[in-house]
Amino acid sequence: MKFWVNGGLRDADDARISVLDHGLTVGDGVFETAKTVDGRPFALTLHLERLTRSALGLGLPEPDHDEARRACAAVLEANPTARGRLRITYTAGLSPLGSERGESGPTLVVALGERTPPADSTAVITVPWTRNERSAVAGLKTTSYAENVVALARAAGQGATEALLANTVGQLCEGTGSNVFVVVDGEIHTPPLSSGCLAGITRALTVRWTGAKETELPFDVLERADEVFLTSSLRDVQPVHRVDGRSLADAPGPVTAKAVRIFEERSAADWDPELT
Repeated sequence: MKFWVNGGLRDADDARISVLDHGLTVGDGVFETAKTVDGRPFALTLHLERLTRSALGLGLPEPDHDEARRACAAVLEANPTARGRLRITYTAGLSPLGSERGESGPTLVVALGERTPPADSTAVITVPWTRNERSAVAGLKTTSYAENVVALARAAGQGATEALLANTVGQLCEGTGSNVFVVVDGEIHTPPLSSGCLAGITRALTVRWTGAKETELPFDVLERADEVFLTSSLRDVQPVHRVDGRSLADAPGPVTAKAVRIFEERSAADWDPELT
């Protein structure tokens, strides 16, 4: 495998960053993950736009989109794969051993791994930890993922692939790496960005293409929703067949099945969609 590190391709064994990189020492960085099919990344423009929003939200310099595109193209060409997981990581770069930043400039890393197609449906759990919708990094896709790692490990231990979290006021928020949608009385709802959830690329496209409503939802809506599904760049639109101990026997339900079909058709027709 070859990865892009700060200006050029490197063999996997030589693709290194400093132990003083702020992304490593304090998680001071942002990232994007895009699915690829036969060397084509899906929604790369939207991913780069969100990378910029996250970087600026942390106070990092604006990423160079032309460089990022060159890096992605080089990595994809160097590592042919039918189904890929393209990761763009952008950090504050070399810094002192503390929270203050250095002045050497940012680090850009682009890597590619194999991607396993998502299952037709999945199980999720709820966890007692919360998202802080008033956090300084609320809604930013940062490399500070430790709480997601802990929650996802809890899910894996219970035979699930995702953990769903509320925010500090008891509203449904998101998963560790996905957005969540519920179907109530035939209508699709998803938490608004004000809940503290990530502005997911697949979430935004699903809202636009299906007419889903952005609604403040109590966390216990998961106990009575007719249907539940997740969205993310690697899951696309994935039905949920179990929430904690509650089985959704007919997953995907009719509304979710239609959302899956719409997303498949619309995304296949446009690999670099716009939201404006």
